[in-house]
Amino acid sequence: MTAIWQGRVQGGQDALFRTFNDSLPFDRRLVQEDVEGSVAWAAALCRAGVLTDAERGRLEKSLREIAALAASDPGLLMHAADEDVHSWVERELVARVGDLGKKLHTGRSRNDQVSTDLRLWCMKQIRQRLAEIDVTNESLLELAEREKETVFPGFTHLQRAQPILFAHWCLAYVEMLRRDSDRFSDALDRVARCPLGSGALAGTAYPIDRQRLAKDLGFDGPTANSLDAVSDRDFVAELLAAASIAMLHLSRMSEDLIFYATGEAAYVELSDEVSTGSSLMPQKKNPDACELIRGKTGRVIGSLTGALATLKGLPMAYNKDLQEDKEPLFDAMDTLSLCLRMTPRVLRGLKVDRERARKAAIAGYANAPELADYLVRKGVPFREAHGQVGLLVREAIRQGKALEAMSVEDMAKLAPMVEKDVYVSLTVDAAIGRRSVPGGTSPDQVLARVREARRSLRTARRPRKKSAGGASSIRDAVVEDLEAICRLVDLWSRKGENLPRSRDEILEKITDFGVATVDGAVRGCASLWVYEADLAEIRSLGVDEGFHGRGLGRQLVQFFIERARGLGIKRLFVLTRMPAFFEKCGFRTVSINSLPQKVTKDCSSCPKKEMCDEIAMVLDLAVENGA
Repeated sequence: MTAIWQGRVQGGQDALFRTFNDSLPFDRRLVQEDVEGSVAWAAALCRAGVLTDAERGRLEKSLREIAALAASDPGLLMHAADEDVHSWVERELVARVGDLGKKLHTGRSRNDQVSTDLRLWCMKQIRQRLAEIDVTNESLLELAEREKETVFPGFTHLQRAQPILFAHWCLAYVEMLRRDSDRFSDALDRVARCPLGSGALAGTAYPIDRQRLAKDLGFDGPTANSLDAVSDRDFVAELLAAASIAMLHLSRMSEDLIFYATGEAAYVELSDEVSTGSSLMPQKKNPDACELIRGKTGRVIGSLTGALATLKGLPMAYNKDLQEDKEPLFDAMDTLSLCLRMTPRVLRGLKVDRERARKAAIAGYANAPELADYLVRKGVPFREAHGQVGLLVREAIRQGKALEAMSVEDMAKLAPMVEKDVYVSLTVDAAIGRRSVPGGTSPDQVLARVREARRSLRTARRPRKKSAGGASSIRDAVVEDLEAICRLVDLWSRKGENLPRSRDEILEKITDFGVATVDGAVRGCASLWVYEADLAEIRSLGVDEGFHGRGLGRQLVQFFIERARGLGIKRLFVLTRMPAFFEKCGFRTVSINSLPQKVTKDCSSCPKKEMCDEIAMVLDLAVENGA
């Protein structure tokens, strides 16, 4: 078989070298992406005047046939003798259309071709991983809701430390996986740049419309430098890093469950469907699913390490070393996918021994911190209270009693401020209930986080909005957004559209804000202010003047509608001078007098308080939800 590069290099190849050199055994996975890229390249060549429209049509028809053939019979590529997937597609194309097939490679190199194929494949994989992470998080939230009242021992150093709700444990992994989701979403922005048209390294010599070409293939735009485009594999390393961290989180969860399921702990039982027995010991039930997830984590981390080692010393531009990027990437994505699909099966079949877990949470003097806090409330400095409780624990151990079993008189000998009311503070329910700060393990905080996480799952995976100005997204605000939010709030308060807010006030309420970004820059903001258990306001809504008409304002409103719905808010209102905009968002006009009086408490700081022209509008979420 004649190689597509043959000319300068003549003669037959050493058989071992061919085995060593050929990549078809693994890059055949890119066949659909190679066809997609070739179809788009044919269209680009047609626009550049290299191909006629009839020639483009013949090429596209044949390429679609090749893609269908490869999909129906994967064995064709598995046993083919071609050097790589690009050679196979070209050979099949030439067999169908003759010399016309040879024209398709005009102005294109395998260097920009393989980079384009791999980026297309990565974009698809990212979207699949995002969906799998969402399913895993959904299973964690289902488990959290099922066990929302289950008291469970919390551990540090693998020793029982403080009681928590088991749902709180579930939510810890929800947070980890949400960060994994953010990492993959963020990586997508950098993957979605089209190298095609970069040639071997210097760019193509033909008048290719690279913006249109990138759009045809679903990229955000073309790469900016041809030399970088053909040699860059940052996106491979980034995906492997994101996969490694996600696997690390799944491994930690698995390790927890393995320990919780041991005979020594026995707080949980894994279902038979994800367990095996012993070939020798009939009584054994082995947590193989969790152990395999834990074991496969090292495999993915190894792929990242190998890829970084391959890339670290490469000179510009393309080198054959880059052929080594695919196998670790393919394997890591397959492994992560398998583990993400297995984890929900483990969680859905999990049984928690609630009584045993509660006893374990109480045992081991886990209420000692509560006794220290009790003494602090009595006026004892914390360090002194800590020391007194430490001595009490030693005395309780000597007596062979729990702290709550000691008499007030015995406790008062070492902690003089102890009184009869101490026993209320030492109950496990009181200990958990007092952890009611945001992010704490109290029932109200856990329930709020479950609702917020469900809301996030509904909104986070929406397709990114595209505009001439770039990709836009809506997300929760972080401290780094403070200056941009202050700028927007100040802009629209000067125009009389919003109430002024000080920098300190915005910083204090930063977690109430959401922002709209375009190409990563904050271009809009709004916040949600909860007045009552069933009433909240969208306030401080504003979009940069140069970014109107792109749907950012409506996306922000929808973002907070979903947040309010997730919190169980029944009515959402706005005070606005733009009723037509909010009508399109589903709001209706009402009398401001129909709202609670405290809604108008901020009016004293409004420049127009004597000549108010704002309109009150309400969205009834309870009606929306069928309540």
